[in-house]
Amino acid sequence: MSALALPAALEAAAEGRMPDWARASAERRDHISRVAALMDAWAAALRLEERDRRRWRAAAWLHDALRDAPPREIRALVPEALRSLPGKLLHGPAAAARLRQDGVSDEPLLCAVAWHTLGHPDFDALGKALYLADFLEPGRGFAVAHCASMRERMPGALEDVLREVVAQRLHHALEMRHLLRPESVAFWNVLVEKA
Repeated sequence: MSALALPAALEAAAEGRMPDWARASAERRDHISRVAALMDAWAAALRLEERDRRRWRAAAWLHDALRDAPPREIRALVPEALRSLPGKLLHGPAAAARLRQDGVSDEPLLCAVAWHTLGHPDFDALGKALYLADFLEPGRGFAVAHCASMRERMPGALEDVLREVVAQRLHHALEMRHLLRPESVAFWNVLVEKA
């Protein structure tokens, strides 16, 4: 494999081909496609090298690869410490685990896929962008005008938009009286410390 090539699973995903183990409905694939389009546009605007643009597209195509799998089927894939996650939060860590089984060792990409729903303090630019693209993609039916205005500020105001989105998501979780994951809180703290 050349230095510019990605592992086969990532090369396929960068071209919009999901792995055989994916469990994503047609509606989910439409969402994934919109996330991938945002990720590619942002990567191009940031003038990332072609290999990194492919990584960003691959992460987008893989982030929800197991979103429609029944939790009972994927819970055993995730590390023991994460098996208590609510069912709808298992798909990211499970997809990252499957990618590891497929020989993917790109830790920043695996972190992005695993934690795209909750956020993580170890996110690099790819992880931050995936977290935002998943939330801001134009097919979402909530806060449509506000999300559109945040998309317009991307990728140039990535850190500012990221703080806004993380604050909104944490506020929503608190309003709904959901438990806050330590990774999400640590993600917020890292963002505030850098501001």
